[in-house]
Amino acid sequence: MSKYELIVFDWDGTLMDSTGHIVTCMQQAIKQLELSPLADSAISHIIGLGLTEAALELYPDASREMIEQLANTYKQIWLNSSFDPLLFDNAFSLIKQLNEKEYFLGVATGKSRRGLNRVLQNTALSDFFHATRCADECHSKPHPQMLEELIDYCGVAPKATLMIGDTEYDLQMAHNAGADSLGISHGAHSTKLLKACQPLDIVDDLFQAQQWLNENL
Repeated sequence: MSKYELIVFDWDGTLMDSTGHIVTCMQQAIKQLELSPLADSAISHIIGLGLTEAALELYPDASREMIEQLANTYKQIWLNSSFDPLLFDNAFSLIKQLNEKEYFLGVATGKSRRGLNRVLQNTALSDFFHATRCADECHSKPHPQMLEELIDYCGVAPKATLMIGDTEYDLQMAHNAGADSLGISHGAHSTKLLKACQPLDIVDDLFQAQQWLNENL
């Protein structure tokens, strides 16, 4: 019998290859608002946080008004973009397989509800997930609220829950919620950052994630 009943995925950088597009949209927002330029690496580091928290991390000395303006400008650029990032290879097959094996499946993401609903519909994955939580509905990662709400909704124990994500915020959230975590290194944060959070393991991609899950569930 599997140790885990609920498997929760981060979205950007974990299931969807959207890190580069997020950086591009944020750079456009920064340029539009004539803010101090930032390196792409600084922007990729904040992926996974809620949008307001991410903007504040990028510009800690900015006024609240400017932080809200940056967040809203980024959001509009993202939603109006004609470019739709693709799922990572094996994402659809992995989620479908886990659904067929009757695991509870969830998403805990820094995306907005509107943004997540859009990509769930575009990727035809929405029917496979039992529950999802977004940063505009809960505290931002690494606060455990998103994961705790998914755990409560599915009626499982924290230790029966596995969080899979590509950032330290995902793995720290799992720790804060009392759940286990699996890191994946094809997204926003380096393997070094992921290792520091002491996940059960770190995989390179969703093919390795599927192999790990087949061996450990």
